[in-house]
Amino acid sequence: MKVVYTDVLVIGGGLAGLRTAVGVRQRGLDVLVLSLVPAKRSHSVAAQGGMQASLGNSAMGAGDNEDIHFEDTVRGSDWGADQRVVRMFVNTAPKAIRELAAWGVPWSRVARGSRESVVNAEKITISEADDAHGLITARDFGGTKKWRTCYTSDGTGHTMLYALGDQTIAHGIPVLERQEALALLHEGNRCHGAVVRDLITGELTAYVAKATTIATGGYGRIYKVSTNAIICEGTGIALALETGVATLGNMEAVQFHPTAIITAGILTTEGCRGDGGVLRDVDGHRFMPDYEPEKKELASRDVVSRRMTEHMRKGKGVPSRYGDHLWLDITGLGRAHIEKNLREVKDICEYFLGINPVEQWIPVRPTQHYSMGGIRTDHTGQSPTLKGLFSCGESACWDLHGFNRLGGNSVAETVVSGMIVAEFIADYCETEGGELSIGTGLVREFLDRERQRLDALLLGTGGESVTALRESMETVMMDKVGIFRTGEELEAAVQELQDLLHRSRNITLRTKAPGANPELVAAYRVQKMLKIALCVAQGALLRTESRGAHFREDYPQRNDRDWLKRTLATWENDSDDLPSIHYEEIPVTDMELPPGFRGYGTRNHVDHPDTEARVAEVEKTLAEVPEADRFARQQALMDYESLLPEKYRGRNERLTERL
Repeated sequence: MKVVYTDVLVIGGGLAGLRTAVGVRQRGLDVLVLSLVPAKRSHSVAAQGGMQASLGNSAMGAGDNEDIHFEDTVRGSDWGADQRVVRMFVNTAPKAIRELAAWGVPWSRVARGSRESVVNAEKITISEADDAHGLITARDFGGTKKWRTCYTSDGTGHTMLYALGDQTIAHGIPVLERQEALALLHEGNRCHGAVVRDLITGELTAYVAKATTIATGGYGRIYKVSTNAIICEGTGIALALETGVATLGNMEAVQFHPTAIITAGILTTEGCRGDGGVLRDVDGHRFMPDYEPEKKELASRDVVSRRMTEHMRKGKGVPSRYGDHLWLDITGLGRAHIEKNLREVKDICEYFLGINPVEQWIPVRPTQHYSMGGIRTDHTGQSPTLKGLFSCGESACWDLHGFNRLGGNSVAETVVSGMIVAEFIADYCETEGGELSIGTGLVREFLDRERQRLDALLLGTGGESVTALRESMETVMMDKVGIFRTGEELEAAVQELQDLLHRSRNITLRTKAPGANPELVAAYRVQKMLKIALCVAQGALLRTESRGAHFREDYPQRNDRDWLKRTLATWENDSDDLPSIHYEEIPVTDMELPPGFRGYGTRNHVDHPDTEARVAEVEKTLAEVPEADRFARQQALMDYESLLPEKYRGRNERLTERL
């Protein structure tokens, strides 16, 4: 029996995992990072467009601050977010981006003087102030009132991940590659680490830790076409689900990105539209102003994706052998801009489509992109039901994004949540409750259980094919749990996924090697992925309303009266074929920004019975402090600063707000 002890175990080597590891190491704790792939090949490296932080340096971002970022994020979430967490996030994001600059991220900068830009498909002149010269600049993104998305050309994730990778080396943090966690070590409501399999040798090791952090990203690969890397299968989230103790939150909240290329599903960044690109139909008509005359292509992602699908349903898609698509036109931006600020997009178009986007339109259609759902945590990043288990980044339901994420907020969330959660992890490890208290007998029990499961797969004779099961799951999710959902299709999806789960318990492998065996890996992963898929489908079936990225054609209204709540899913017994679903109320009486009209289409929601009273209370509170500055007015509405780790409290400096 091989056992490794550490203070903190981090599962996942992307931006969130590495920033968490750096944070706890700075507090003097030992930390190990486990990664399926070399850390600098984690999916974080694929982030293109940028990271939101309200710096307010550029002319088009002038006047931006935490209050505006907060409102954009809450409205973008369709009031599904935890507003205290949103406040913690928007306060810390400027600190995070400046820290990354100090660590070597080469953020694009403001250049003094006049320059030409494209806004709303028209060329305009933007004049940058002398005192902003050399400061971090920003581009426009959907769902924001200000240009707030800081970037490094269109390779933001690449530069951020490499900088953080260098920081792990500088801090002497071991990053163990080709290691896959199979199960969490837990007893009662306490997590003690994980059972981990070496993907090369097949050896099982128990990693015992005071605190365990899951930062494994999203679950996009349960869908047939996704912008996610092939390792984003949701199996890290499934580790928490399979404990029967930890809960998953809002799993039905799945975002589709408007502009992925056909047929590969590779993302072309929202920066294309933020920089002035437009969407066109089969006739070359720019159609988004017909649906969203104010925000047009820069409406929130869920809205643009639905409008695109709706337009194709009207027969305005471009026919192709891969199905209908629409056009993304960035030719108006000019060669110099594309080759400087959208160079990865240009490379993708040339390598995968054989076209030059400087001169030709890009064939795109909405594709699964992001998972708002994940391991339910409190504001500290810890599971409320399984102590010692933390999560951050896309694998967590923290809950920053609610039912729809704004572009740029996820890249920011990785490092911001990593910074904040690392402090709470360190605090936990230093308490009496964080002490190691696990016997070797329990460790052996978990190791033996996982070894028996692997042996059962290797020796199985049920005749089921891993490949066939996975392909069927992906097709069900794509066809019946997509952008537009109906009760009939969701019921069928749940039934079909249940059948696939039953069949997955009778897999036969052609390759019996216990070590490096991709077929074995696919077998135990597909069993976990089917449970995740069922959480998504069942949650979507039961939520009889439309909110953010979850859109029910048979229930098109947002219904705050009955559904202003988070979906919580647990998997109580391994033999079950459905998750247990329950709910967590989102209290209106605590909100700084009470629910209202989101600003897209026509007003179509049912008010919560407490909304009117909370709106009146907010107005009364603000009327009592008319001369106060914005910080005092905000504090009067909702306290959040006391929730932040002390080192991240305090104000952010801007050109217009000097400290």
